[in-house]
Amino acid sequence: MLVLENLLYTKNHEWIRVEEDKAYIGVTDCAQKLLGDIVFVDLPSEDDEFSKGEAFSTIESVKAAEDIFMPASGNVLQVNEELTDNPILVNENAYDAWMICVELSNKDDLKDLLKAEEYEELCKDLCKEGE
Repeated sequence: MLVLENLLYTKNHEWIRVEEDKAYIGVTDCAQKLLGDIVFVDLPSEDDEFSKGEAFSTIESVKAAEDIFMPASGNVLQVNEELTDNPILVNENAYDAWMICVELSNKDDLKDLLKAEEYEELCKDLCKEGE
């Protein structure tokens, strides 16, 4: 299971990469392994606003359909349209396959997110290396 040091994580397996006042959001490597082959990604529209904890997307795999939740409040600046045509990109590299880029509306939302080591500890039994 791959966990990147420069990201923050949620207990629901979303990641967020903060770049000043904007952030890229996607699902983790552990999430894609648990889901299996991803067949559909439902993305929001640009300019949509979401609060922390609100579902902004749904991912469907051969195993399940799961809501994806906002790790921090924000306004959608950009969506990764590549995922609409090629959702398997999430399986190929979950951290390159960002879903949305948002303008953060409350950086305090980031305070209770998990650092890489904390997220790795959370997932160690869920997503063992090599599975």
